This record gives sequence, C-alpha cells and structure tokens, in this order.
Amino acid sequence: MSPSPRFPDGLDVQIFLRDYWQQRPLLMRQALPNIINPLEPEELAGLACEPGIEARLITEHGEHPWQLQHGPFDESDFAALPASHWTLLVQDVDKHVPAAAALLERFAFLPRWRMDDLMISYAPDQGSVGPHLDAYDVFLVQTLGKRRWRISTRPYGDDDLLPDLDIRVLRDFHTEQEWMLEPGDVLYLPPGVAHWGIAEGEHCMTCSVGLRSPSQRELASSWFEHLLERADDRRRYRDPAALAPGLGGQIPATVLTEVRALLDSLRDWPDAELAGWFGRYITEPKPQLLPEPADEPIDAAELAQALADGAELRAHPHARLAFIDPGDGRPLLFADGERFTLPAIGPGLQALCDRQAVGTAQLDETLHDLLVRLYNQGSLSWDGEDDDQDLYD
Repeated sequence: MSPSPRFPDGLDVQIFLRDYWQQRPLLMRQALPNIINPLEPEELAGLACEPGIEARLITEHGEHPWQLQHGPFDESDFAALPASHWTLLVQDVDKHVPAAAALLERFAFLPRWRMDDLMISYAPDQGSVGPHLDAYDVFLVQTLGKRRWRISTRPYGDDDLLPDLDIRVLRDFHTEQEWMLEPGDVLYLPPGVAHWGIAEGEHCMTCSVGLRSPSQRELASSWFEHLLERADDRRRYRDPAALAPGLGGQIPATVLTEVRALLDSLRDWPDAELAGWFGRYITEPKPQLLPEPADEPIDAAELAQALADGAELRAHPHARLAFIDPGDGRPLLFADGERFTLPAIGPGLQALCDRQAVGTAQLDETLHDLLVRLYNQGSLSWDGEDDDQDLYD
C-alpha cells in the first residue's frame, strides 16, 4: 500500500478521520513532497480529444460568462482559446493513466468503495471554474504551478447560483479563508464547503481526488427500483373486511390501513438483501467505463497455468470491486454491479478489492471458475497488462 499523505504536525490518519473527515477543511502543506505530475498539459489535452473520455472546457469570458463545452475536443478547440481565464477538466484519469492511479493510491486509508475518480484540471493564468459547491469529499492536490484557493463555510442553496448558466456558479461568494497552493500541497474539503480556485501563473494543474457520496434521492431511487423487482403482482388490494355500505366517493381510513399493509409487506427484507442491493449499487460503473470483455477469453485450466507460471491478477483499472460480510456465513463479492455469494472471502479476494496484485499463493483453486468469469467479463486483468495502454500516447 502506498504511504498516506503527510499530515500537519500533531495529526495522523486517526486524528484526521476523527476531527476533520466530513467535518471541516484541512490544509496540508507538502503532504505529498516531491510529487510527480501524472501527465503533462499536452498529454491531458490529448486525453481530452479521445472518444469516451469525459472532458469539459470552461471559459470565463466567452460568448457569455462561464461558457461550458463538452469533449471530445480537437486541436482547433485548444488553438481558439484565449491566453487566460479558461480551464480544462478531465474525469477518471486514473482509469487510463497508471501514474494517476498511483496517486489515487496515496489515499487508500479511506474506504476503497467510496473512491470515485481522479480528475485533473489544467488552467493558464487566472483560469477557474468559478465559486461553487461539491456534494462530496475532495482532496485538491497541486501538481504543477500555483493555485489560490478561497473557501466559505456559509450555507448556500440553489437561490445563490447565477441564473441561466450550464454550470453551477455562486452569485455572491464570501471568502473566509484563502491559501496559495504549490506542488505537493493538498487541501481537503468536506461536502458543502464552497470553494473557488484561481490559477496564478502560466501553467497550473490540480488533481482532485473525489469520493462517491450518493444523495438520499439517488439511494431511494435505486432501492425502490429494487423493491419493484421483488413486488408480487399476484398480491392485490382487497377491501377491508368490514366495509361500510353507501360510502360513495369517500375513501375511509380503513382502506388506507389496507394499502399501508400491502406496501409495508415490501419492507420485510433480511439484512443480506439490503447488503446485496447496496453492493451492486455502489460498484456500478459509469456508462462510459463499463467493463469490456477480454479480447482472448480464458478457461480455468489456462488461468491455473498462468498463475502457476508466476502471473498475477489484479482489478482492471476501470473495475469497481468490494465485498460485504453480512455475518450469516454467506459473504458477498461485488464486481462492476454484479453480486457473487461465496463460502468465504479469503485474503486473495480482499487483496483484489484493495487493488493489489495477487498470485497463486493467495488464490484458492476453488475460486478459479469465479476468477475466469471476472477476467473474461473485463473486471480483472493480468498485472502489467494495462500499463502500456495510456490513451494519450
């Protein structure tokens, strides 16, 4: 496991999680000293030109304030940009660039299933995306040049946004604290802390480590969709046993009691069902990052031979893996939105979920059929197999 960022004097991982995590901002000077930029600005621009890559260009003074363009882009888009006041944002760089994935590993002290992506932004002097709010935890890692960050802990809502824009920019921003970040500095911001970063100097790159934080609406939407799948069409509403005559258009309270009982029956689920739903939900990949089947599928004998020869498996860069042990003797493994019930989650599967490479010593032969399926569907790959597939080459 890669070392965690260097916390300020008197802090460590435990104190950070207890006193700062999801509570208040923390500036960490030289938390990642001697940091190496995952890729050069020209390489980031090249990545933004590739199909299937989520990329945005935000120009502060375009045809109208805060103009937004979506990728993929081409060279002419960048050639037409002004000398200042614009920003390029590229999502999920860790899925395509091993050096970016390595930077994400520096934050492995946090739950792996919460990790969303590493976004990289590039901006010339005064480039910014405006003052805004994020609904998730983020670590802002400065990797090239300088960026001035201003934050505000005041509560902001939709009424505080500039109207008629494609991006969510706050109308009035009240700076409470500000810092200039240089390469190696890290700023942690919990959800709901308004922030405004402005590049200072010719070249500025910031890596944003974002963590998934689904809203109540998002969770409810997925959960109720799951409940619909288990609903029984054969169970229908029945009038109360003592239905009074002559009600006409009136709906009596006894009818509502029957309706409530019918709906409440959907709430009778075991803990394992909630675990199974949540594991699938939280490992569901983004549409543009769905696993692609292996070019050359393997069978159990070929996998066993490769492992015996010293090959090691690891999660594919695009894959999302996690496991839950509900305590009923039927632990659950999740891979890219699929659920697998197993007799045990051994150290090998735990290591795969932690994005470590594992070989035959950690993987029991009884798992070979499962590993073959995960490899063939694109959730696993051989260690080193994807290192030379950077899309910006």
